[in-house]
Amino acid sequence: MRLPLESIPLRTIADKVFQDLVTAIVEGSIPAGSKISEPELAKSLGISRGPLREAIARLEACGLLIRKPNVGARVVTLSAQDMIEISEVREPLEGMACRLAAEHRSDDDLAELRRLLEQHMSMDALQKGQSYYQKEGDLDFHYKIVQCCKNQKLIGLLCDDLYHLVRMYRYQYGMSSPRAHRAFREHTQIIDAIEDRDGELAEFLMRRHIRASRNNIQARLLQEAEAQANT
Repeated sequence: MRLPLESIPLRTIADKVFQDLVTAIVEGSIPAGSKISEPELAKSLGISRGPLREAIARLEACGLLIRKPNVGARVVTLSAQDMIEISEVREPLEGMACRLAAEHRSDDDLAELRRLLEQHMSMDALQKGQSYYQKEGDLDFHYKIVQCCKNQKLIGLLCDDLYHLVRMYRYQYGMSSPRAHRAFREHTQIIDAIEDRDGELAEFLMRRHIRASRNNIQARLLQEAEAQANT
């Protein structure tokens, strides 16, 4: 892939490279465990090493790359235990974000959340109960909830530090799920609590929602492990 770089400021080039690499890593176009070669990547992208190095540093900072001495940078490989630990961290933090969103949300915030769920409801895979795929950023229900909390420290933790790892484990473990319809209903209940400015209920519902998702994935992993053991 080659980026159209004519007349693009250096900072914008680094931003675009970072976003493109995040998408490639999260969605598996650059597989987990892959070694990152700066010269090869710079050549394939058609950019200089400067903005690429800045993008790679940001990928390291958000946990998508791991750099080791004499080895170089590799794409992180998420284990089932990593998934569980990330989910355990998300549960209280996103619960807090929901409570704050209920307390501080504006009418515009609420309208945007409702519109987002309407978009999700029209998804063919969701209607069939096959999966509940959400695109990143403002098209992601959890991301939008956190943005509504108005607490910049919490937004930084959940939308910068953890967000891309969360999306990566969703792709690896949670894309197809028998919980698709139920997860959507749980999202609707959370927004209802936020609309009512019931922070205590909103926090409880979000924590239960994340815990249920984690339990579902753990059960599926256990079934897969038992199936492999019996083959």
